[in-house]
Amino acid sequence: MMEIFSGLAIMIISESATIARIEPFWSWNTPICWTGFILFADGVVFRARGDSWLRSAPREFVLLALASIPLWLVFEFFNRFIRNWYYVGLPGNPIVRWLGYAWAFATICPALFEGAEMVGVIRAQRTGGSKRTRPTRPVPAPPGPPALPALPALSIAAGLFMLAWPLAWPSPYLAAPVFLGFIFLLDPINARLGAESLANDLRAGCIDRIVNLSLSGLLCGFLWELWNYWSRSKWHYSVPIMESWRLFEMPLPGYFGFLPFTLECFTMYVFVRAVAVRLIAHEPRRQLGRTIAL
Repeated sequence: MMEIFSGLAIMIISESATIARIEPFWSWNTPICWTGFILFADGVVFRARGDSWLRSAPREFVLLALASIPLWLVFEFFNRFIRNWYYVGLPGNPIVRWLGYAWAFATICPALFEGAEMVGVIRAQRTGGSKRTRPTRPVPAPPGPPALPALPALSIAAGLFMLAWPLAWPSPYLAAPVFLGFIFLLDPINARLGAESLANDLRAGCIDRIVNLSLSGLLCGFLWELWNYWSRSKWHYSVPIMESWRLFEMPLPGYFGFLPFTLECFTMYVFVRAVAVRLIAHEPRRQLGRTIAL
């Protein structure tokens, strides 16, 4: 319970101080609030089922947080071509600024995945699921007819095309290919590596992980924009779609982008983890780490 109350207190204090323009919260509200959210969600999940990222897999949580930084930098790279957002009010000292980047970026994947597991716990309780059931591990190759051999290749080709498109013909209208491309590119590779795969989930008739991740994307997207809106160090959007229809800084259609964004972060992290297992553990078919968002 202490973890839950601590996380909730951090979020409330930081957001209240930000609205009042009290430093350091005003300039650091986003990473502070996300740290509180991670603690809160982890506490909720552990209390419900006795298993959570921070309590049960702390070493992998560190890997997740560290991997989250370069994974988000990939999207910052694409933003240089699609120019959908920009930052204002950042610290003038470059060392402090980059420390702020690292802290904020390190919370992205942990927040999404902790949120997905919290959503999964809530959904399980609403449908009468057991409070103390530990998550089951997915079967890398689900039962059923095998996928057509051409489908993974077509998916990879589609992903490559979607990611190359904004680089070859930059446009602010090309956010969708960026936030979908890695799903098509990496998910078949993850399946080949014996890791968790969204396509394998669908083939097995298991949609819980996809639903949990998607709902977490909507929740986290709303919280990102809420915490960003009153902050001194923040981002603005320059998306040329329904710019006058905004909830906080984000044009309303942009919130739908948080659904595939969460699935894409999942796919990207699973790929990083699968490669790490093959390179370090030399166990290419080993079940990878902690099951995510079940």
